[in-house]
Amino acid sequence: MISDKIVSWHTSYSISIPLIDTQHKELINLTNKLYQSCMEGRDKSRDVFMEVLRGAVDYVGYHFGTEEKVMERVSYPGYGAHKKEHTNFVKEVLKTADDLSKGINPNPLGFVYYLRDWVLTHIAVSDTLLGQYLVKLRQQGHLQNITLRVKQVADRFIIG
Repeated sequence: MISDKIVSWHTSYSISIPLIDTQHKELINLTNKLYQSCMEGRDKSRDVFMEVLRGAVDYVGYHFGTEEKVMERVSYPGYGAHKKEHTNFVKEVLKTADDLSKGINPNPLGFVYYLRDWVLTHIAVSDTLLGQYLVKLRQQGHLQNITLRVKQVADRFIIG
C-alpha cells in the first residue's frame, strides 16, 4: 500500500517557538497535499498539483515573512544568510512552478521530494539556530516587550 504522506511532523522538528512550529507543520501538510496530488490520476493530478502549489507558494511567502519579521525584531545576527536561503528557495519554487505550468518539467513528484528535503533541512539547520537564539533571549528576559502581530486579511496575511 502506498502511503498518503511523504513526511510526517515529528517533535524533533520543533524549534520551541510555537508560532513558527505551527507554520512548519502547515508546510509539511502542504508538502503532503502536493504528494497526494501526484498519486492521483494523471489528468486530475496536474490540475490539483498546480492549485495546491499556488497555495503553497503563498503560504511559503507568509511563513518566510513571519520568520524574517521575527529576526528583524530581535536583531538576529544570522538574518542576512537566513533571508538569502529564503530568497533562493522562493526563486527555485517559482521557476519550478512556471516550468510545470508550461509543461517543461514533467516530474512534479521530483519537485515534491525536493520541497520535503529542503524544508526539513532548513528547519534542522537554519531554523533550529534561530529557535536557539530566541529561546536564549526569552530565558534572559529580552523578549518580554516584543510582540508579533499576524493577522489575516481576506486571503492574505499581514505581518506588522
